[in-house]
Formats: sequence, C-alpha cells, structure tokens
Amino acid sequence: MGIVKIDEGLHEEVRRASTVMCRSINAQAEFWMKIGMLAEANPALTFTEIVKRELAAAPVPLVDTAAA
Repeated sequence: MGIVKIDEGLHEEVRRASTVMCRSINAQAEFWMKIGMLAEANPALTFTEIVKRELAAAPVPLVDTAAA
C-alpha cells in the first residue's frame, strides 16, 4: 500500500462520490483509478462497456436479473 497525494478539491469529490456509491474513500479512488487506466488503455470502449467487461471477468458469477 502506498500514499497518493491529490488536490484537496479532488479529495472532496472522491469523498462525496464515495458517500453516494456506498464505498470507502479509498475504494472510490481505487475504482476511479482503475476505470481511468482501463479507459486510457481501451479508448474505443465506453464506461459501460468497460464495466461490463470487468464484471464478466470477475471470479463471482452474476445473477441474471432479466430472467427473474
């Protein structure tokens, strides 16, 4: 684990988003960093496509709510 210094305004954005998304501040920052890294590596993909791809690759099977 390391320490990342970020601008106070960005830290406040992370704090607000973490509350809305029910994540810790660190988990929210990690999520944004991971999505940003994947977006840079895959510029043709949308946010939704990136999230769908990550969910499909997750080791936990997803429940098909559309079939319910």
